[in-house]
Amino acid sequence: MARLSLPTVARLSSALRVDPANTTVIKTLNRLSRSSLLSLVLDWLDEQNQALCPPLLRRPDAPDDEDEDDFYPPVQSLDELRDLFEAMQARKGGRREVVDRVLEGDWRYGLSLYQLAMADLQYLYDHPGSLKWTAYRIQRLRTPDHEEDAEGPERADKESLVVPRFHPSTFLQNLQAEVLPDVKAHYNFDRPKGMPLLLLRIFIVDSPYNTDLAVSTRHRGRNGIGSNLHSHGNATTSFDASRTIYIAFPDASPHIYISKSTSAAAGSSSAGAAASTAGEAKSLRALIVEGIPKALSRPRERYALKATNLTTKNLAAMLAVKGPGRTNAAGGGWSVYAGTETADLKVDNPLQTMLPTPPLSDASSADGEKEKDGEGAERKRTRGNEEEEDYEKQSKKAKLTAQARFGSSANMADGKGIERLDVIIEDPFPVAKGTAPITTNDDDDDENTPVPSEASRRKSKGGRRSTLDFSSLPAQPEEDEEGEEEMDRDGGAGSWRPKVKLSFHGSHVFAGLRQLVEAGIVDGARMPGWMTGEEGVTIGAVRHGRIRGFKGSGV
Repeated sequence: MARLSLPTVARLSSALRVDPANTTVIKTLNRLSRSSLLSLVLDWLDEQNQALCPPLLRRPDAPDDEDEDDFYPPVQSLDELRDLFEAMQARKGGRREVVDRVLEGDWRYGLSLYQLAMADLQYLYDHPGSLKWTAYRIQRLRTPDHEEDAEGPERADKESLVVPRFHPSTFLQNLQAEVLPDVKAHYNFDRPKGMPLLLLRIFIVDSPYNTDLAVSTRHRGRNGIGSNLHSHGNATTSFDASRTIYIAFPDASPHIYISKSTSAAAGSSSAGAAASTAGEAKSLRALIVEGIPKALSRPRERYALKATNLTTKNLAAMLAVKGPGRTNAAGGGWSVYAGTETADLKVDNPLQTMLPTPPLSDASSADGEKEKDGEGAERKRTRGNEEEEDYEKQSKKAKLTAQARFGSSANMADGKGIERLDVIIEDPFPVAKGTAPITTNDDDDDENTPVPSEASRRKSKGGRRSTLDFSSLPAQPEEDEEGEEEMDRDGGAGSWRPKVKLSFHGSHVFAGLRQLVEAGIVDGARMPGWMTGEEGVTIGAVRHGRIRGFKGSGV
């Protein structure tokens, strides 16, 4: 440990070691499976990682009786240690055996922050649905032409197609300058296999130092090497207030994905401490969200982040909707034009002079030929088979309708499932022609007007009250104000707008809706487009049949 440590704005080094008695270290390793943990240890023993993950090896000049009382005596070389863990990988055993070998044996002097980052990322790869991601769009701000314009509010340049340049080292330096000086962060980049994105892990610690003091244990054992390994009461560290945030940068896309911050310490015992921890996590995440566009900006080239109302635990679904592919502006039935193969680019392309055959043309023509060939058979069919044939026709028609509305998307086996969809309906209550509309005029003395009050509506609803918050919805764009006023005139200034909230839950919401259409439960011909995933949002407000505040992909 350094004799003199001064507060600084520099980030934490990846080589800093954390005491193995730390509860964060024990928790991080214990949540991995045995196979994942052994694979991770073998990665630590790679030659390229020895600068940041060095194990304890036996000295060449050490006497033979030095390690007689050691339960895990150190080996003499890396090859011997690799063979030992490979042998453990080949046989059966428990996870506790590997954890004890790591913490009390080969890495008894502590694990580096880089090793903890690798363990955290390994858990994320083993459990892809463990984090909730939110997509943000990077928008360039207009450069003010005059000094008077600079004092006004910032406005996005919607006509600009410029994407900021991303250099990891420069980005981290700029981002660290935006973080509070009394907290320190450790950054680690990684590229997941099979995903076109760069993943940044930010580990924030409440400490003004960037030395061993930031990760040291306040109450150590006599030897300072974790003599109280399983005594959690003596492992009180500054990690109790640490937070981990992930930021994903997809390739060739104007979007970024930010995860919800997670606590690295054990759960708090009191409700007040838990609420305080949640508030601190939310404020730290907001600080990171505000610092990202500033870190990406340059002189006379400033950017801002805009929420896209898309939140999911599936990164593959996030890449499909807000990624570098062609599916960004081709959701639902338009997905037939978003093929990724070379053959699809030549055939399923709306810019071609010869447009592709509609997906229902072949089926309808085949049905027509079968009907012509089977005219004689239909005349001779019995009354008992009529119901079965009608059911088969309805079922086939429902499947064709689902194919037309959803295209090649919303399949249960595509691995792009979105687990929740929340929508609030703001349309006025429909009134039949020739009847008086339901109004909410307070000056009307007619007591027979069927206008339910807010209190009566709450009493009539069963179950618990919804905790869904739609305050995060973006403000209505400027160009939508005229259209909104026109909608209000159509519906009437005093028309009743019931507060209807829809919430869909499941492993794959849109695939479930597609199955409902195929089963004939939902009318696919009259179903709105936002129920097919065309809008690419998971939360929104519907007015006049369209998702309010979001029009298409913004391309």
